[in-house]
Amino acid sequence: MVNIPKTRRTYCKGKQCRKHTPHKVTQYKKGKDSLAAQGKRRYDRKQSGYGGQTKPVFHKKAKTTKKVVLRLECTVCKYKMQLSLKRCKHFELGGEKKTKGAALQFVRFVSLNVVLSANPVPLVNVFA
Repeated sequence: MVNIPKTRRTYCKGKQCRKHTPHKVTQYKKGKDSLAAQGKRRYDRKQSGYGGQTKPVFHKKAKTTKKVVLRLECTVCKYKMQLSLKRCKHFELGGEKKTKGAALQFVRFVSLNVVLSANPVPLVNVFA
């Protein structure tokens, strides 16, 4: 699992900065396909009418993951750049930071309402 902080101090190559500045980090997402693009218009024209599927449909998908692309925006000059990471199955932006050397712990909390009386009752093992 890859966990990236929401801010990062890195080099900005904008004309105003050209030095290390804080950047806001977001994950790149693909934009919506335009219906007015030349390729889409050509494809729709070719598909219309009788004749079935005219172009090959790709079925041999090999990759199970996509490369994560970060979009870095300089907080000083608003210059935007992209940084690609390696492939990963799980990506998290600004999640909780793991403490060094700490193992995963699954602790079950049990609340005990103990009323102290004149003759105390011995506690029974509640985890058994």
